[in-house]
Amino acid sequence: MAVNLSSRMMLGLTVGISLLGCDSTLPSSNKPPVAKATRQIELTSIPSIERKERPVEKSVLRAASFANVAEALGVRFVYDNGASSKRLMVEATGGGCGWLDYDRDGWLDLYFSQGGVPDAPDPSSRPMDSLLRSIDGVTFTNVTASAGTTGREYGQGVAVGDFNNDGFPDLFVTNVGQNHFYANQGDGTFRDLAESAGLIGRSWSASAAWADLDRDGDLDLYVCHYLDYDPYKPMPCLDKNGVPAICHPRNVEATPDECFENLGEGSFRAVAQEWGLFGPGNKALGVAIADFSGDGRPDIFVANDTMANFLFINQQGGGFKESAQVLGAALSMTGSTQANMGVAVGDYDQNGFLDLCVTHFTGEWATVYRNLGSQGFQDVSPLTGMHELTRAKLGFGTVMQDFNSDRRMDLFFTNGHIDPENSDGDGYRMSPQFVTYDRERWINQSVTAGEFFTGRYVGRGVAAGDFDRDGDTDLAVVHQNSPAAILRNDSESGHWLRLKFICATSNRDGIGTQVVVCQGDKRLAGELAGGTSYASAHEPVLPFGLGDYDEPCVLEIRWPSGETQTISNVAVDQVQVLHEPVHGK
Repeated sequence: MAVNLSSRMMLGLTVGISLLGCDSTLPSSNKPPVAKATRQIELTSIPSIERKERPVEKSVLRAASFANVAEALGVRFVYDNGASSKRLMVEATGGGCGWLDYDRDGWLDLYFSQGGVPDAPDPSSRPMDSLLRSIDGVTFTNVTASAGTTGREYGQGVAVGDFNNDGFPDLFVTNVGQNHFYANQGDGTFRDLAESAGLIGRSWSASAAWADLDRDGDLDLYVCHYLDYDPYKPMPCLDKNGVPAICHPRNVEATPDECFENLGEGSFRAVAQEWGLFGPGNKALGVAIADFSGDGRPDIFVANDTMANFLFINQQGGGFKESAQVLGAALSMTGSTQANMGVAVGDYDQNGFLDLCVTHFTGEWATVYRNLGSQGFQDVSPLTGMHELTRAKLGFGTVMQDFNSDRRMDLFFTNGHIDPENSDGDGYRMSPQFVTYDRERWINQSVTAGEFFTGRYVGRGVAAGDFDRDGDTDLAVVHQNSPAAILRNDSESGHWLRLKFICATSNRDGIGTQVVVCQGDKRLAGELAGGTSYASAHEPVLPFGLGDYDEPCVLEIRWPSGETQTISNVAVDQVQVLHEPVHGK
């Protein structure tokens, strides 16, 4: 968050990834050893990857349409930020949400983190987080108490991952103070193992992401820490009139992020320093994990508020090297730090590498970093029209997908200021946005995307998932102090393909799996990334929009273990479950 001395606060986030083409040579599947020594691994060089320019494909630009069906579904969640005249800094950042099929009945359930009074004398007086169970995609019922996810900390974000590969998704909930780690028991209940697993923490945590960073077959956890700020003992901050105001993040000390290696048997160990996952000015709000450098290993992008972003490149010999400056993802095109908050990932220009879009404060803009492979990233925001579209907004959660399957990437932004007394730009409550890349520039399609986009909200977390199982991506959107939205995707759709993964050697849900979908000479690339958006968790599915092309697909797959596979004659317009082959069979 960035605030000028009277009022403003800025936040930040960024992500990227690079992938194969169907006619590319796949990297070796040899797994690098995990760095055990307490040292920072030197970056030798970013592997050179041939960038394959392909002709722009022609397809029909279809209309996108969403309907807010939260009330009809029985979803009446409201995130209470506990705002008061004390102007506590933590009021600005919550909350998040996450899709998960916790009971494995085939329907996506929904988890919301909750706030309350940040400095409540009795924390048990705060409202609980909410776990909502889907009943056949028609209605949701609150099962928080019976499931045992009854945390009452001041909630921020949600991360979903199957840490023990038992097929049941587990929950990590970030808070201001102690975090929760809810292990799914497989019987409809959870146990909070945060303390025994070493994940409890006592910092102001924001976003978190699960991914197999050491490629040993289980999920590790990266946790963003924001600032050294205690709502029970807050530092005093005043505006120019001597009235209590939200502190500027530059006036508050940073708190280093932490990364936890999964040791199996329900235990983790802190390895951020050992693995080289640290840097100056760590004020993290968002994280995304994917293969940004194109070498087959998961890298970590961290969005730091008012400070340079981090891009930790996974080294061949083990450990990571912070490389955001040299690769062009640390600053804006003007060389300035920004208030980085939400991160979206996708190959918007279809060059085979995953690009990033990062949301920012008013007066800045949502920054688009184009991934050029071995050449790093380029800020193309003004060149692609994003600068003018988002300059008046203060964005948080964001998702990049082809929501209407027309072979063009879309971006959803939820917006909202952090200070009702000193808001600028479009004001405290802001309208969300839906934009589409038309092969040259991002264009605003919000006016035709549904009535929801005419409303004004204080938006924070956004999670993507197909809750009604009709083949397109719906959205859950958290608003501060007003009802959350469930945006059912009613878009006119082209052909599509949604890929789910079940792994035998890699982490069970296949986080980190890379796929190139081929239809003749047409190619689309994607990766199931860890993290992204803001403080929220998506359904672990990799979607592709195929436009007018209905011929069967060839899938080129690189599993997180490094093993590669080709699957031919895959029909379109279906959810395809892919099983990782067992080595040697």
